[in-house]
Amino acid sequence: MATVFLNGKLLRDDDPAASVSLSDAGFMHGVGLFETMTARRTDSGVRVVRVDEHVGRLVASAKELGLASSLRAGPLAEAIEHTAQAHLEDADYDAARLRLTVTGGDLNLVRREAERVGVGVQTPTVAIVAQRATVYPAELYERGGLMTVADAKANPLEPTAGHKTLNYWWRLRELQAALGKGGTEGLVFTITNHVCGGCVSNVFAVKGGTVMTPVARGEEAAVAGQGGAMPSPVLPGVTRAAVLEIAAGMGTPVSKQWLAISDLLDADEVFCTNASFGVLAMTRIEGREIGDGQVGPVSTQLRQKLAELDNA
Repeated sequence: MATVFLNGKLLRDDDPAASVSLSDAGFMHGVGLFETMTARRTDSGVRVVRVDEHVGRLVASAKELGLASSLRAGPLAEAIEHTAQAHLEDADYDAARLRLTVTGGDLNLVRREAERVGVGVQTPTVAIVAQRATVYPAELYERGGLMTVADAKANPLEPTAGHKTLNYWWRLRELQAALGKGGTEGLVFTITNHVCGGCVSNVFAVKGGTVMTPVARGEEAAVAGQGGAMPSPVLPGVTRAAVLEIAAGMGTPVSKQWLAISDLLDADEVFCTNASFGVLAMTRIEGREIGDGQVGPVSTQLRQKLAELDNA
């Protein structure tokens, strides 16, 4: 059973009120943003991991893309924490997956309100769904995963690229194709054949002790000397940022740069990150083993330190 927070009301998922209009912009046109988070019940209470970072990214994207200017990070974070608390208080498990979705709202209501008070009115739909978190098998972390190369490519000139929008169909299709080949993740490239990341994750390479990851949206100017400030379609992942901070704290050199397939194939280690599985090593790309084909020490240490932070 899931717990739903919809436009200010906390509901059960089997409540008829836990639904959106057929004229909602998210349903009609895929206009919206989302964030996926993990909540954990500890001795000190329920905590949503990096809730401020997730909410901050969504609010910034909503303003940049013109989805909604009325969103406030503080109240959104409070609503997420409230939903997580309500869901886990009687659950027989200690970890929940939360998804925050914000759409352009009910188009009929937006239209009527615009006619009443003038154009530019924004009434977004805000939904939070809490349910049991996915548990990944320990053996997957021990042996590492397989990445297969995706057919679709990310376009850095597409205005919503690098934002976590509802336009996820193409990514899920590529992930499904990877799973159908026995893979764990799909490896996505940009139209310029630079590494973008996984279908649902950020990607890292480790070479000679340096942790490298593709340049993300908003970081282009810092690496302009490597070929100009070309826009990046890479999502600035919240877990990605945490891993980079952990690596730097360990004294491990980190580098954000444009990466080619050769940078991954010749790496000592490759791993992916997202809010659900944390740090997951990839020991093969298609038929090519990465390094010695085993989960490497850097990705292992980063996974452990991230888990320690998330479970604190």
